[in-house]
Amino acid sequence: METVKVLTLEHFDSELPLPAYATAEAAGADIRASLPLDIRSQGMVIGPGERVLVPTGLAMEIPKGFEIQVRPRSGLSLKTDLLVVNSPGTIDSDYRGEVKIIIGNFGKSAFTVEHGERMAQLVLAPVIQASFIVEGDLSQTERGSGGFGSTGTK
Repeated sequence: METVKVLTLEHFDSELPLPAYATAEAAGADIRASLPLDIRSQGMVIGPGERVLVPTGLAMEIPKGFEIQVRPRSGLSLKTDLLVVNSPGTIDSDYRGEVKIIIGNFGKSAFTVEHGERMAQLVLAPVIQASFIVEGDLSQTERGSGGFGSTGTK
């Protein structure tokens, strides 16, 4: 098991748990909204069609050679009109700022994010960097350049 160091920022609510796995074999650790004191009691309103950064009050030191992928929680996506917009988002191992979740409201009415609400899940994943080189041609495959539904729907 890898270790991710966590720094709690000024507006992190120490009553909230750190990111945690809901079950023993969960791939993602749930991360919660930690709202600033001035909006904590009323929540963070996301208007229809709006995208916002939901604060978590946490910064992280991710081990070199890894990233943290920010993914939607299936329940939030199914039961509300909220989506993690850049899914999966990537937190690079050299980033030390606050982890914020980009949430979009794809509904027709405003949604209020409550303080402490589980907003996304974090998946620690290994990273392999590539070397990109220019070549005159590429190997042939059966698929070739077919994409965007070229293999059918059924």
